[in-house]
Amino acid sequence: MSDTVVKERASVRTAVQKLGTFLSGMVMPNIPALIAWGIVTALFIEVGPFPNEAIASLVDPAIHYLLPLLIAYTGGKMVYDVRGGVVGSFATLGVIGGSDWLIDQFNANAAEGEGGLGKVHMFIGAMIMAPLAAWLMKQLDKLWEGKVKAGFEMLVNMFSAGIFAFIMALGGFFLLAPVVNKIMEWLGAGVGWLIETGVLPAVSLLIEPAKVFFLNNAINHGVLTPLGSTEAAVDGKSILFLLEANPGPGVGVLLAFTFFGVGAARATAPGAAIIQFFGGIHEVYFPYVLMKPTLLLAVIGGGASGVATNMLLGTGLGGPAAPGSIIAIGAQAIGPGVMNFVGVMASVVVAAAVSFIIAAVILRASRKGDLAAEAAGQDSLGAAVAKTQANKGKESSFLSGLSTAVMTEPITRIVFACDAGMGSSAMGASVLRKKVHGAGFTDVTVTNLAIANLDDTPQVVITQEELTPRAKQQNSSAVHVSVDNFMKSPRYDEVVELVRQSREEGDAAGGELAESDAPVVAAAAAPAAAGPGDVLTPDRVTTAPAARDRDEAIREAAGRLVAAGAVTGAYEQAMFDREAEVSTFMGNGLAIPHGTNAAKETVLGSALTVARYPEPIDWDGNEVRFVIGIAGKDGGHLEILAKIATIFADEAQVERLLAAEGDDELYAMLSEVND
Repeated sequence: MSDTVVKERASVRTAVQKLGTFLSGMVMPNIPALIAWGIVTALFIEVGPFPNEAIASLVDPAIHYLLPLLIAYTGGKMVYDVRGGVVGSFATLGVIGGSDWLIDQFNANAAEGEGGLGKVHMFIGAMIMAPLAAWLMKQLDKLWEGKVKAGFEMLVNMFSAGIFAFIMALGGFFLLAPVVNKIMEWLGAGVGWLIETGVLPAVSLLIEPAKVFFLNNAINHGVLTPLGSTEAAVDGKSILFLLEANPGPGVGVLLAFTFFGVGAARATAPGAAIIQFFGGIHEVYFPYVLMKPTLLLAVIGGGASGVATNMLLGTGLGGPAAPGSIIAIGAQAIGPGVMNFVGVMASVVVAAAVSFIIAAVILRASRKGDLAAEAAGQDSLGAAVAKTQANKGKESSFLSGLSTAVMTEPITRIVFACDAGMGSSAMGASVLRKKVHGAGFTDVTVTNLAIANLDDTPQVVITQEELTPRAKQQNSSAVHVSVDNFMKSPRYDEVVELVRQSREEGDAAGGELAESDAPVVAAAAAPAAAGPGDVLTPDRVTTAPAARDRDEAIREAAGRLVAAGAVTGAYEQAMFDREAEVSTFMGNGLAIPHGTNAAKETVLGSALTVARYPEPIDWDGNEVRFVIGIAGKDGGHLEILAKIATIFADEAQVERLLAAEGDDELYAMLSEVND
């Protein structure tokens, strides 16, 4: 097979994963509302155990208006914050209205005695319209950004969003509504045919492998949840909610490894089974299946058996079970009645039993070869974990726990990587180095560099979550750890524990780094005279910046760096490019905007600028009070960044910086970084 074909397939898989992740991001925050609606539906509609017409009146408006609009708001907000959420919600209302109008027209013209059409609940319409409307609103705002006269910003913002929401609602009413109606008609007919012909269990041939490769979210949230919700609104339950959520197939495989596996796989399987079955984290069993692809037969057989059991008993869930744990499934199964609960539990048991039997046969047949591979030092589980995380496209704390269990040599080389290797990674490495050395592992090197310069040398690679897939392409053999708060990430403690576990018994473990070893901000020192080679000078420190949002703050930082002669004017765009790729928010109220690795030619020298803002700035959803602009040439700024990182990792020292009165006092507190 050619490299081109392989890359195309990988690209398609990645696109489906991203779509599924985005759909999941819209639906998952609103699962509590779906659960609440499911409880009302299961208990109080006419076929429920406690029929109550008054309470049941909540069912239709909730599923027809509230739930789609909640999904729409969430999707719009994901694209363009609250502004996108509001515009996306109103635009989705147009799709709902257009669908209702079309159905009313059809029913009014239907021949007497001909069955009318039921309402289409616009889950799919919300998932399409809201992100689209929010994205277009974002593009429109860019057209007049910075061109509105002072004092008219609010007027323009409000009316532009309102007018555009109206236009998108009309587009949804006349253009998107008929398309979604037709899509739902086709999907409903397809699922109806599968149920009527008794071949619904065959869907497991698609769903179970899709789960292992993280392609299931697009199917689950894009198709099964909308169709299942429509069915549950009428019958009080739906089998569709169980097609993907049944934990039986996964726990069956893990139990088979518990009894018939070898090495690390057998040792970790019991814990993984508990996490999967009771916690609903299905991804923990994926590496075990990938170790032996023939185990796909086990999960497919288990999934199909569970579906067949539910079809035979006429059971289902009152709403989506998320996460797919036995606890969530039981809660959604009890509403439609005790016998429904018993039937659903039976489907889980049957699925687990069938999966266990098939997996046990496969593992027993390959046991001899597995023992030989283990004796030869092959790390099948570790490789499968790495492959699973590559399929997912990002680090998983649950899967990392499995890979931690199979470290085979002491860790001595840790690298903190970012795009340019000159800002975020330098500060993160400094904080982590202090923790690792403070724990007594002084022989462990913790360095930073650009992702492009990664090789196979590091045993542990730490990156921001968005950069982890790129880092894995450079070094697939290391343990990869993703962080989102550089100053005080809890993952740092996990890395220290990983180092400790990798050592043989008897390795010395020292205490915490003495507080006196860390640079301490002076409480009220006199401003030091700036030297000719100082990276931070008094004129680059301000406690009265003008910016009020992230983009303005980046422009201010870029302007000061240009004024310092450290960068050319093109560096500003490189700072925005870096921010678009991954946020430079570091934690503890600090952001360090800097350019991309590709913009090194725009850097003329090393310099830092510091701005302390009187009120917090929204930095991608995080509050920022300090913005440190960075330009680094030939690594001249890295030691200074390490000192700043140590300062900002200490909340008490951050409070002292916030209390500084004026530029001179703030500079005096920070000037020792030049030493």
